[in-house]
Amino acid sequence: MAFQSALLPILVLGLMTSLVRCAPFTGRLNGTVERHWETLYSRSLVRIPGEKREINRDSDYLMGIKRLRRLYCNVGIGFHIQVSPDGRITGVHSENRYSLLEISPVERGVVTIFGVQSSLFVAMNSKGKLYGSVHYNNECKFKETLLANNYNAYESVAHPTMYIGLSKTGKTKRGNRVSPAMTVTHFLPRI
Repeated sequence: MAFQSALLPILVLGLMTSLVRCAPFTGRLNGTVERHWETLYSRSLVRIPGEKREINRDSDYLMGIKRLRRLYCNVGIGFHIQVSPDGRITGVHSENRYSLLEISPVERGVVTIFGVQSSLFVAMNSKGKLYGSVHYNNECKFKETLLANNYNAYESVAHPTMYIGLSKTGKTKRGNRVSPAMTVTHFLPRI
């Protein structure tokens, strides 16, 4: 079986090399023909069987990739989280400039939620109350969990078992009074 798995990349590389020889060359460098994509393709495809990969699964996966989203909760008439300039976090039915959020990963599975217009981080204190923070701190970190219904739940890293939640009227619920089984904690990141 190991022989067959090693044979496939060699066979594909051979086919790609024969296609490159038929294609016109891109230029010359010191008398040799440049084939940039051929070398990149062959480097990515060919690997010695049993060789360890240098990329670690827990390395910088999605680090630094910021997503601009609106977090929609399908409770009541449906609300988006908004971060007001005065630091209040509420739900609003129609999208507005304060509901545009920047979701940034800081660790594997842990994100920060930043109000773009208000320039405040969403944070949760020890009593489970959400507030807008000017400075990034440990209360601004949330563990993002993908649920079975394709919604996300956001659990406070500083205060485990406390989740972001909205009531059916659009007010924030205290994190210690909700659980991921309740639909008030289910959020859909929308563009």
